[in-house]
Amino acid sequence: MSEQQADAPEAPIFNPFSPDFLRDPYPAFRELRATAPIHKTELGFWVASRYEDVTEILRNKNFGKGFVARTERTHGPDIWQQPVYAAMRHWMLVMDPPDHSRLRGLVARAFAPRHLTALRPRIQQLVDDSLDKIQDQGEMDFIRDFAHPLPVHVICDMLGIPLEERSQFFQGCRISGRLIEPTPMTPDELKQVNEGHQDQVAYFRSLFERRRKDPGDDITTELLQAAEDGGKLSDDELIANIILLFGAGHETTVNLLGNGLLALLTYREEWEKLKADPTLVTGAVEEMLRFDSSVQMTGRVAMEDVEIGGVPVPAGQPIISLLGAANRDPERYQGAEEFQVDREDVRPTSFGGGIHHCIGAPLARIEAEIAFTTLIKRLPDLRLATPDDPDWRLTFTLRGLSTLPVAW
Repeated sequence: MSEQQADAPEAPIFNPFSPDFLRDPYPAFRELRATAPIHKTELGFWVASRYEDVTEILRNKNFGKGFVARTERTHGPDIWQQPVYAAMRHWMLVMDPPDHSRLRGLVARAFAPRHLTALRPRIQQLVDDSLDKIQDQGEMDFIRDFAHPLPVHVICDMLGIPLEERSQFFQGCRISGRLIEPTPMTPDELKQVNEGHQDQVAYFRSLFERRRKDPGDDITTELLQAAEDGGKLSDDELIANIILLFGAGHETTVNLLGNGLLALLTYREEWEKLKADPTLVTGAVEEMLRFDSSVQMTGRVAMEDVEIGGVPVPAGQPIISLLGAANRDPERYQGAEEFQVDREDVRPTSFGGGIHHCIGAPLARIEAEIAFTTLIKRLPDLRLATPDDPDWRLTFTLRGLSTLPVAW
């Protein structure tokens, strides 16, 4: 036992699945950082909550995803009989090198800066079209009417999904985020995600056949061509990662937009500051990511005995990096619990780090910058319609709102 462990106070009970924690995890994060920043929980996994430790884990090659081992530990070995989990084993998100490197290299070309720059006019059009539909109403549910449709349309454009075929993607139950929770789903949740997964598999197989006959300028066509070019991509990997791109391409951005607007309108002086100087928007988006991260945690496994923050973590042990806790570490940010759109040197952990840094992070930032720049221009008097009771979706990994009523 290290001297740091011997002198540390007893670790608090860490229950990230209680409704109170899920509505507001930040008091618990403060306690963790102060009393047990790195420790093994009663739930069987380790947690890290300080900025310095979390960023080290995300970059350190001694920590891998270890997805199969982690999932069997929390869900049992029979979980692979479920179609959706069997497909997840092929996600680049959960893979370690060399398979991760091969898959990420194929997908990364679609997110090159020149491609994302070319998307800006389309994103602006989508934002304006959404506001044109509701501006005269004087109110909206920001999640339903704006935050959800925008990134869904953007990723559908990128995947080459025709406009007339997008209704099923807008009507989804948004339960897929539970797949990456460190606790099993209920039988009803599992039934829903399996059914949704099978519907998506059927749709994308149909789209693949059409793109083989009639190639387009989209990610789907590029990946199909890669799959047929020397076997760089198996059929199972292709279908799994197309579905991953759709899910990852919209879910976290919906949360970024919703959490960001809630912060702006709760801290009204920051909304006014951004109105007075729209050039602050790039930094404001980074502060939104820091202050109330769309993704609250990410898991790793120690590939060998390793020491983090003076604490030894044995090989084979799963460790959760609490991104939301790291983002509010007072050792990294002065006034860390305050929301400030003009804060300098903001480097949130919200998109992960190292080889698994989110490949779509630049796109999410572009969507948010265009959205908030347009909102402050077209709806300058925007306000929360129900300021005292945010309607949070009660999940641990992905933090976002179910609804956000606003008015003007």
